[in-house]
Amino acid sequence: MKKKALDPEKRAERVSWALVTPLTLVLGFFLLLPIATIVSVSFWSYNEWSFYPDFNLDNYMFHLTSAVTWATYLKTLKFVVITWIFCAAIGFSVAYFLAFHVQSLPAQIALFLVCTIPFWTSNIIRMISWIPFLGRNGIANSMLQSLGITDEPLDWLLYSDFAVVLAFVHLYALFMVVPIFNTMMRIDKSLIEAARDAGASGLQILTNVIIPLTKPGIMIGSIFVVTLVMGDVITVRHMSGGQSASVGRIISNEISLLQYPAAAASSVVLLCTVLLMIGIMMRFVNIRKEL
Repeated sequence: MKKKALDPEKRAERVSWALVTPLTLVLGFFLLLPIATIVSVSFWSYNEWSFYPDFNLDNYMFHLTSAVTWATYLKTLKFVVITWIFCAAIGFSVAYFLAFHVQSLPAQIALFLVCTIPFWTSNIIRMISWIPFLGRNGIANSMLQSLGITDEPLDWLLYSDFAVVLAFVHLYALFMVVPIFNTMMRIDKSLIEAARDAGASGLQILTNVIIPLTKPGIMIGSIFVVTLVMGDVITVRHMSGGQSASVGRIISNEISLLQYPAAAASSVVLLCTVLLMIGIMMRFVNIRKEL
């Protein structure tokens, strides 16, 4: 008896499921399962020497009602906003120069690779390299004093919020350059020529043509910067000299004290906060539609 051939639509559906199944299994095992474990542990109880399965909201209540937590979130959000402003300005400027002022493709590639050179080393090494530069006897203070700009070393250059933001911008600016540059390279140059022929000034072309068409790249870069700064642990600790705190530091301290359920609850709250921020940003631009 002859076997009935599968309908082409059903065959295509089965092929699609077969292709997506391996990726689904990988994501489920390495992403969803760890998150589910963290959420589960966040409801557990603990004491000075152990933690054990339970179901209570004490960890969340303590975390959300603590004045220290709210102050730390406000401090972290301040770092996020300031870092985002500088990263967006630097990223847009560099991407604009590479996309519209450098005409040769080999030159664009070469200059873009130059931007990535600092990222060939570890984030920690690049961050710590600022410490001898900004210290009281560092290069920055020595230069300012030799030029007569200051009479004595500036203490706020290092172990301050300024140093934290400077390190953040240095570490994460490229995450804003790449998506903006990628979006700008896809802008049809004839649109700019048409705007120029219509009598638009350079500022009008920038604000009415280039920036609106670059929004997807700006949003993607913003997501990278926001998530990286919100979850940072090392940079705030070293560059502030322990004088500033971040949400990541709270989680790190709880883990070091073996308070894993409390750390898990803090992680869940941080994850929800970051997802909420990303959701708000996604409201401004439909990245999936415009890319």
